[in-house]
Amino acid sequence: MDWLKKKSDPVSERAQALSSEIEALEAQIKQLDDQLHRAPANPRLRSTAVPHGATINHPHTETDSAGHAPTATHGEPVFEEISQERITARNEMPNSQEYFNEFGVRKYDFPALIQRLRVFFTGPSTSNPKLVNYLAAGGVHGLRPLRKEKRVARNRFILFSVLLFVVLFGTLWWYFRNR
Repeated sequence: MDWLKKKSDPVSERAQALSSEIEALEAQIKQLDDQLHRAPANPRLRSTAVPHGATINHPHTETDSAGHAPTATHGEPVFEEISQERITARNEMPNSQEYFNEFGVRKYDFPALIQRLRVFFTGPSTSNPKLVNYLAAGGVHGLRPLRKEKRVARNRFILFSVLLFVVLFGTLWWYFRNR
């Protein structure tokens, strides 16, 4: 009598599984939130200059009558030097004499313009070319292949171009006929 039983709905089963996962995550969030509120008042800080550095407990700093925090002589943060050369070399050309004319105005750099235009029109590279090939071939059920999408877009462009040409030609013909 299996044929009289109602078949199980995979969507409702998945919804029940997800709702139970959501409940478990909410309970975990509540537990972590309770632990956070029960944490000590003094934060435990770690040096960011050295990975996996020693953890240091800092006492809560009091402000003086002027509202300034007292300067700490021990346990001050360690700052590391960051070279800005990589950032400027990547974002703009270096400021040398060859890029400026005798009046101090930046010269026009035609090869750089062509490179910027090439990068602009090529677009970003794909992070997963196998997935792009799969989608382009129409391997996903329910999605139209990219070949068909391109063909539809091309035909729409041709139709609107012909329509624009007919309207412009008709307007010019009417203008010269009534002139």
